[in-house]
Amino acid sequence: MTSQTIGSAAAPSPAETVDRLKAAFRAGRTRPVEWRETQLRGLLRFLDEREGEIAEALARDLGRSAFEAWFGDIAPPRNEAAHALKHLRRWMRPRRRPVPLAQQPARARIQYEPLGVALVVAPWNYPVNLALGPMVAAFAAGNAVVLKPSEIAPATSRLLAEVLPTYLDPEAFGVVEGDGPTTQHLISLGVDHVFFTGGTEVGRKIMEAAAKTLTPVILELGGKSPVIVAEDADLDVTARRIAWVKLMNSGQTCIAPDYVLVHESVKDDLVARLSAVVTEFTSAEGPKRIVNRRQFDRLAGYLGQTRGSIVLGGETDADELTIAPTIVVDPDPSEPVMTEEIFGPILPIVSYRDVDEAMEFVNGRPAPLGLYVFTRDTDLADRIVDSVPAGGAVINHCAIHYLMPELPFGGVGDSGIGAYHGEAGFQALSHLKSVAVKGFAVDPRIVYPPYGRVAQAVMRRLF
Repeated sequence: MTSQTIGSAAAPSPAETVDRLKAAFRAGRTRPVEWRETQLRGLLRFLDEREGEIAEALARDLGRSAFEAWFGDIAPPRNEAAHALKHLRRWMRPRRRPVPLAQQPARARIQYEPLGVALVVAPWNYPVNLALGPMVAAFAAGNAVVLKPSEIAPATSRLLAEVLPTYLDPEAFGVVEGDGPTTQHLISLGVDHVFFTGGTEVGRKIMEAAAKTLTPVILELGGKSPVIVAEDADLDVTARRIAWVKLMNSGQTCIAPDYVLVHESVKDDLVARLSAVVTEFTSAEGPKRIVNRRQFDRLAGYLGQTRGSIVLGGETDADELTIAPTIVVDPDPSEPVMTEEIFGPILPIVSYRDVDEAMEFVNGRPAPLGLYVFTRDTDLADRIVDSVPAGGAVINHCAIHYLMPELPFGGVGDSGIGAYHGEAGFQALSHLKSVAVKGFAVDPRIVYPPYGRVAQAVMRRLF
């Protein structure tokens, strides 16, 4: 149920919002670099001045602490906006390109132009970070933006709708709250780009809707991001890094390690160290809340169906919507915990005999959003990274590529389409216009018809 009644006096309808943004874009309001920088500074001020309110909203929606709110939802988009402000003017410069001999004398360049109105559809798991991060790219590229926050995080959605517009240009930015049909309606209004972060199945629906208006999309989806641990890995460091990233937001992170493939010679050792580290990390605060009953029931069902050994955790509390961090050893490859994206605090661990077997296992499934390899052998690490398709890869850690603005972030296959962050985001939300320039002074008659034998020979040599 959308929070805006179309045509009501209480709030502009989605159509009125999109029309206002289109008018601002057509008037050239969003093109100047000064306007773009002002919006980026507005995002920074919102994150700095409203940190307490953001944390309170995230606590209500997701049960996060203030520090977790800062680390997961405030720091990443803040760094993205600061990075864009530092480099924007360089990104915007036209790029000269060489001209082939047949077209000389001439000049050629690529210039970056905004697309128009960008629709950002944010998810519930990091509802501020994954709303503002794409907006950094859209504003840097000179687009007007309409944001559709997640209805599953209602307190954060309301904060974004009521407060964020006061920090940005009201003529070129708007928030429309609502659910899935609201998103479909916004796409049907003919926006110029759709940026969606969420699950693969919903991503397919977004792409289908966008196809009707030939609207380009970036789909940041998910998938089962594997960890491959070689026998020579430092197991203490490996255990800490896997557990740290896996436990963030109770595992409700699209690039969290989803399952571990570990060499059989060190499996028992890694399981013991992971169990100890997970216990240490969670001893003070206990299990964190799962976002809603539907997700809780899905995860609890995975545990009920597993044929693996639960060596740590497994406890569930339906009243509190909590699931203890759980390690499952040797589940069946065909059971849901090994075929469905987990998106929760459950970590399956499976052994392998040689690395080819591990790579074959991963490559037999849809391409993941992240690939994580732990080994001291750089040649082995490079071989795995080169052989396993994935949206991104990290050697000897998990997920840290997301925090590096100079690295494009995106998926491949079922894990997504397109990429953003840093200059890659600026370019993805821009039209790369090719411009060729010729003078009048040189205009050889031989290139024009009619073509005799000599002209044809010359043309074949030139072109």
